[in-house]
Amino acid sequence: MANKPPPQRPAPRLYLATPVVADPAQLVAELPALLAAADVAAVLLRLSPGDERSIIQRAKALAPPVQAAGAALLIDGHFAQTARAGADGANVYGIAAMQEAMPSLKPDRILGVGGLVTRHDAMVAGEAGADYVLFGEPDANGERPSADAICERLDWWAELFEPPCVGFATTVEEAQLFAAAGADFVLLGDFIWQDSRGAKTALIEAGKAVARGFEKSVAQAAVTGE
Repeated sequence: MANKPPPQRPAPRLYLATPVVADPAQLVAELPALLAAADVAAVLLRLSPGDERSIIQRAKALAPPVQAAGAALLIDGHFAQTARAGADGANVYGIAAMQEAMPSLKPDRILGVGGLVTRHDAMVAGEAGADYVLFGEPDANGERPSADAICERLDWWAELFEPPCVGFATTVEEAQLFAAAGADFVLLGDFIWQDSRGAKTALIEAGKAVARGFEKSVAQAAVTGE
């Protein structure tokens, strides 16, 4: 009997990080058309500093247009306000933050974890129940690994572990590379919002790049039989 080929992994989806939001009004107006233009699975809400009430109010304003588009809204860092804001989850950085956030988020909400400097940290997060692990985001000093190093980490994780992995892309080229390397989601940051052609055009282009990266990985797998 011939061996069955391994099941093909699902195509990666987009994970859109917002600009740092102080006043959500413009983004609330812009998001419906933006999210309709590409396959965005989730939106990461990055908030400027504020008190608890302002954090909740800003997230509450943005949750409806995101969720109406079929995407999840995750708050960056502010896990304690997630439920009252009507958000779907939070993204935190490091094992200590994950452990602190887990009681208030699990099992009802999404808990994503970045700040995973070592492979061991990533494995600890996955085993503890993180809903995804994030690789490649800048640290507090704005430093991040090379694209090759991020690809290596994504490939390693995708090969061995069940929880989804996310690659943090700072360019269209990185989005394509990370999709090819095995990312389940590609997180798109500031370059989307800084594109002179507009965020919608940039998002569509990034979506096409992710699709190309995935198609390349599928073709390579067919050749190698993996």
